[in-house]
This record gives sequence, C-alpha cells and structure tokens, in this order.
Amino acid sequence: MNAINRLAAVISLATLFPLAAHAADAKGNVEVVHWWTSGGEAKAVGVLKQLVEKDGYTWQDSAVAGGGGAAAMTVLKTRAVSGNPPSAAQIKGPDIQEWASLGLLTNVDAVAKANNWDKLLSKTVSDTMKFEGHYVAVPVNIHRVNWLWVNPEAFKKAGIAKAPTTLEELYAAGDKLKAAGIIPIAHGGQPWQDSTVFEDMVLSVMGADGFKKAFIDQDEATLTGAEMTKVFTELKKLKTYMDPDGAGQDWNLEAAKVISGKAGMQIMGDWAKSEWSAAGKKAGSDYECVPFPGTQGSYTYNIDSLAMFKLAKKNDTPGNNAARDDLAKVVLEPEFQYVFNQNKGSIPVRNDLDMTKFDSCGQASAKDFADADKAGKLEPSMAHNMATSLAVQGAIFDVVTNFMSDKNADPAKAAKQLYAGISSAK
Repeated sequence: MNAINRLAAVISLATLFPLAAHAADAKGNVEVVHWWTSGGEAKAVGVLKQLVEKDGYTWQDSAVAGGGGAAAMTVLKTRAVSGNPPSAAQIKGPDIQEWASLGLLTNVDAVAKANNWDKLLSKTVSDTMKFEGHYVAVPVNIHRVNWLWVNPEAFKKAGIAKAPTTLEELYAAGDKLKAAGIIPIAHGGQPWQDSTVFEDMVLSVMGADGFKKAFIDQDEATLTGAEMTKVFTELKKLKTYMDPDGAGQDWNLEAAKVISGKAGMQIMGDWAKSEWSAAGKKAGSDYECVPFPGTQGSYTYNIDSLAMFKLAKKNDTPGNNAARDDLAKVVLEPEFQYVFNQNKGSIPVRNDLDMTKFDSCGQASAKDFADADKAGKLEPSMAHNMATSLAVQGAIFDVVTNFMSDKNADPAKAAKQLYAGISSAK
C-alpha cells in the first residue's frame, strides 16, 4: 500500500508560501484520496491544495487514476479495512451513507453551522451529504451528466445546420458526419461510459418518471417492459455511430477527437468541458453543449463530494482534525467554488454565487438545475454513483456493456437480463 499512498505525492509550495510551509509542520496534515487526474481536473484540485496550504496545513495528495473511480474505491476500501483511512475521500451519493453506517465517517456539523451550509445548498444536495441528520461530507460541485458536446466546425463540414434535439435528428447528423469522413460520436468503450449513454437513452425514451421507476424504484414492469426494450433498440442503433476505435479508451482521449474535429459529437457529462477549456476553446463558438436529444427539461446530476473520515489513532491529533475541518470549510468558500468549477466544467453547489462569471454552458447548466429542481425533474445519475448501490450499479454496467459489445444482442432479452441482474445484486 505504501506505493499507492505515495502516488501523486504532494509537491511542496514552500517557494510560494514560505511562512505557511513552516507553519504546516506544526498545524496538521490532510490526506485526500480522489480520482481527479485528467488535465482540467488536476488543475482544479491543485487550487484546493493551494488554498489549504495557504491556511498553513500540509496537503497529501493520494490521486488514483481512473475516470469512474473504481480504482480509487479499491484503494480506499483496502485503507479502511487496514485501519489507515485518509482524512477525506471522494465518495458520492448513497455510498456516503453506506460508509457512514459503518462508523467510519466523522461529522462536520460545526463547520456547516458556522458557514450556513443549510442556507447555501439546495436541499437535494444537503440531504445527500448527511447521515442521520449530520453532515459527514462536503459537496464540491454539481455536474450535469446528460450533455451532448458538439464541434460546430465538424458539423459545418458535414452540412449540418444545428445541434440535434431529437433522436431522429441525432441519427441524421450521424449519417452526414459519416458521409463526410468524420466519426459521428466519440465514445470510449468502458463500462461507466457505456452506462452514461444508456441512462441518457432511458431518460430520452422513458422520461423522468420512467427514469425514476427504473433506477430508483427498480420496478420490474418498467425494467422488463416494452419501453426498456425500445431503449436497448435505440442504443443498438446509436452504437453504429460510435468511434470504431473506442474500445477501452479513456473519456478524455475521446473528447480530444471532438476537440480536434476528428469526431463531431460526444455524449458525456460536463467534466468534458474541462478538456475544451484546457485546449483554449470557448463555449458557444468553438463548441456547443446541448441536452442529450429528448432529455430537454430534465437534469441528471452527479455531485462530487469529499467524505470526512475518522482518523486512525496514530493520526488522530488536534492539528490533523483541524486540517480536515479546514478542508471542509475551504471547499465551500466562494474563491474555491469559482475557480474549481470554472476549471472542472461543473457548476457551484452554493446558490448565492454570480453565474455571469461562467461561460454559456455553465450558465445554462445552473438555470436548468434550478428549473428541473422546481419541476421535479432532477434525476440522480445511476452511472455516476448517485442513484443506486455499487452492487446494483455494477450489475447494470455488466448488462449494458455486454449488450453494446455484442452486434447480435437482443434488446428484449437485454431488458430481462437487466432486471435479473439488479434483483440478484440487491
């Protein structure tokens, strides 16, 4: 484990903050396990590190590569079982409650009360961060998952006038891109990416109510019915427009194909925007973001968060506890919320920030989040650990990825396998 713990070891900022660096030795250490490792993500988490170190604490970075976070979770579980948890770790959705129920998390109610979290956060967000009424995690941002990213120049070359708003328009755009020698949809064939597309298709075909019945209620009639068969039928057609060389590719490598114009579109959450930003591209001109066709008005969300762990006896010092509390405080401060989310592609979790500081995609996301929240169409993302247990999510991933890798797969059979897999995983 020592080699893993040293992964992405912290680089001292003593040259930037000489006084703070000396103070850090005395004030405490905070170790964070996370998977923010792509270009834009790494830049964003670097901001958090700098702010914590400015407060005089030592940041120990334990980054574990892997877009879906599976590798990081494996590391975290091993650390927890061995009695050596980090100060904080990137954990999301129902998993926060699962870790808390094991008695491994500590509450940060004092920090939350002192900084008015209940007033600053949407109830949807704050409820996700609490266990038995106590804050045990701090939300970092809100990601919209059901985005479609478009390269306007590629569309222009293919003779496509506007971004698609229906599945029929999406397929028509795909045909024109193919004819122009451009990959229609950049897609990395990894289970979490496959299921990101799958849940978008569920929302498009079955609507917000169908999405809830499938992934929250896990209703048998919904999971095995005609509409779910249609979802798999549409997914099979969509697969014919995807990158033929995408098997096993990381999402950011596929995003690069859209940025370069080699591909025309990507179905991905708004963390993809960080790659466009890192490439110096501007929203509204160099690229467009639109809801996945058929999901307008709905919003599938993924809330990144840091769960706060009870420290092992050898690390349980007043300084280290203060460092962990400082991390929780800094995460929700305006300075970090602005810079982090502008780099990450997400939107702030605070409801009092000036969204004119964000580009057109960020402003659209914030408006759509608020509108969907009021309309009851705010949906927790299944593919991104917000809607189900990891066991149920894993069962869905298996069915979807097997279906997408089999050219002869039967949509009706896949729907039945989906329910069977979910049932056995409960």
